[in-house]
Amino acid sequence: MTIARLDRTATVRAIETFGVIGVIRLKVAGRLQAVVDALAAGGVRALEVTMTVPGAVDLIRQLAPTLPGGFLLGAGTVLDATTARAVIEAGASFVVSPVLRPEVIDVCHERGVVAVPGCFSPTEILAAHERGADIVKVFPSTSLGPAFIKDVLGPLPHLKLMPTGGVTLENAGAWIAAGAVAVGLGSALVSAALVDQGRFDAVTENARRVVAAVKAARSTAA
Repeated sequence: MTIARLDRTATVRAIETFGVIGVIRLKVAGRLQAVVDALAAGGVRALEVTMTVPGAVDLIRQLAPTLPGGFLLGAGTVLDATTARAVIEAGASFVVSPVLRPEVIDVCHERGVVAVPGCFSPTEILAAHERGADIVKVFPSTSLGPAFIKDVLGPLPHLKLMPTGGVTLENAGAWIAAGAVAVGLGSALVSAALVDQGRFDAVTENARRVVAAVKAARSTAA
């Protein structure tokens, strides 16, 4: 089956426009659709299914054709070229890693898909950019704080940075104000407790809050 995708430039532009990627990590794969529906209802349009979800590649294959226009579906926690090929063939439009793996970037670009490697230090971030990363995931950002983004962009303003890990509903706007092109949220958006309790209305409310925070931060900056 041929998967219809935006080209890399358009995908990056869409991620920047959305400003939020919902990172989905589930213990029970059967609840994926309910989580996706809840996030969509709250305005999150970019979704990342991580390889830690049981049967993640098959879930991406099932989910990709069902998403309405204007949504992006990506794969996360991709650590090698073989997995990158599998998720792209399944329908992922962007591929996210917690670490820098040049071979994953290569596979993504061979197939016209956005590569988002995870990096921590300024040196690693620049190396990823020079290797072809479309966006650099700053991870884990828990111990860094929004000032780190501003500090890195001072001498390197051409970089596209997306903090993940440590981004919360309360501080998402601060990361955007510091210069991040988008933020990635996992448990702060879709906690295991909410999913276990079937509280998908709360997931929707979380999504609304973070989307509003990103919008407000951009309005202030403008």
